[in-house]
Amino acid sequence: MRVEELRVAVDGGEIDTVVLALVDMQGRLQGKRFHAPYFLAEVLQHGSEGCNYLLAVDVEMNTVGGYEMSSWERGYGDFAMVPDLATLRRVPWQPGTAMLLADLAWLDGSGEVVASPRQILRRQLDRLRGHGLTAYAGTELEFVLYRDSYEDAWRRGYRELTPANLYNVDYSLLGTARVEPLLRRIRTEMAGAGLTPESAKGECNLGQHEIAFRYTDALTCADNHVVYKNGAKEIAAQEGMAITFMAKPNEREGNSCHIHFSLRATDGSSAMLGDGDGDGDGAARLSGTGRRVLAGLLATMCDFSLLFAPNVNSYKRYQPGSFAPTALRWGTDNRTCALRLVGHGQGMRVENRVPGADVNPYLAIAALVAGAVHGIEAELDLEPEFTGNAYADASAARMPATLRDALVHWENSVTAGSAFGPEVVAHYANHARVELAAFDAAVTDWELRRGFERL
Repeated sequence: MRVEELRVAVDGGEIDTVVLALVDMQGRLQGKRFHAPYFLAEVLQHGSEGCNYLLAVDVEMNTVGGYEMSSWERGYGDFAMVPDLATLRRVPWQPGTAMLLADLAWLDGSGEVVASPRQILRRQLDRLRGHGLTAYAGTELEFVLYRDSYEDAWRRGYRELTPANLYNVDYSLLGTARVEPLLRRIRTEMAGAGLTPESAKGECNLGQHEIAFRYTDALTCADNHVVYKNGAKEIAAQEGMAITFMAKPNEREGNSCHIHFSLRATDGSSAMLGDGDGDGDGAARLSGTGRRVLAGLLATMCDFSLLFAPNVNSYKRYQPGSFAPTALRWGTDNRTCALRLVGHGQGMRVENRVPGADVNPYLAIAALVAGAVHGIEAELDLEPEFTGNAYADASAARMPATLRDALVHWENSVTAGSAFGPEVVAHYANHARVELAAFDAAVTDWELRRGFERL
């Protein structure tokens, strides 16, 4: 949607509200709803402001210590929300509404807000462009759908909820037909918001589904991801249902967010494809750049795991035999590996199977780009591809087992420091410490069941 179209729609009474949204550390949309004529008269040219605590709170919006950029000592001031007009779109599930995303800058003109997820991804893409390359990505978000409203789920303490499907509906057309009205509404209304839906399918967990969207350039992919995730929750709520994107909502299969990733040269051709047609096996399919990219992704996976798996719950997903990778190997169409080489010809790409659906897409894609740049600049050699069951490979490097382990890798990583800078490393390290402190202080249902009477 162009600004001229927005003006016409506002003048014609079609649009009365404009949402200006920023993306927080958790990958959520925060922001303001503006009266559309006011937005056109004032915000479009001058932007708006938001409290800088939006990048310095926990998931429950509690103010917490340890952040250099935002604190009680600094007075919790504002930063500027600068509209990105390229993200302007209609919001079909909210009548009369348009939306656009904001980049963040300091009000004193000192520059961008370094810890902003959208700015973090932009900087990594700039580094990649220095090598004459452009990143493309597509995210596959799984979710579990419940027939309870969010309010009912809250009141029940998220216990004894009713999944939308009562058995495994992986690829089942009969099973997914039970919830097709909601899935169809999400697909069609996301298309109305400028996304390109590809398909919907059932998954293994009870009530679990996935809606896939067409790949695009990396920044647009991340933008589409957060619009979809927020919008899917809003649409489900309107239907009296609830969607969760938790990485591991119960003891069954977790919710993944596989990220398909590729690089293109300045002429638009694949920079990762070898001299053949991409139909061979193993490293022969890859160009020299492609081999270095995969080597860089493998070499940085542990160091950057905090960006791929940002929450305590994220690490519950990594279970052998669960299709969530534990072994840091790469293979051709091998779902037991962390990196799976898929596609043919110009569509050849690597699928990173590490992130869960709780991931912040800007940070995860930024980590992929930074890993690729590391592999290119360090001229890393790619290990042989893995065939067979990578879960059983005792010699393979492993994902960190917990958020605490991931934090150690992140803070001690020379590569993370050089790629993202000390401010970003410190900011997201503090985010992890805040989550760990909250978890360490909690008493879980598991502890109560085991110990209330019997200990």
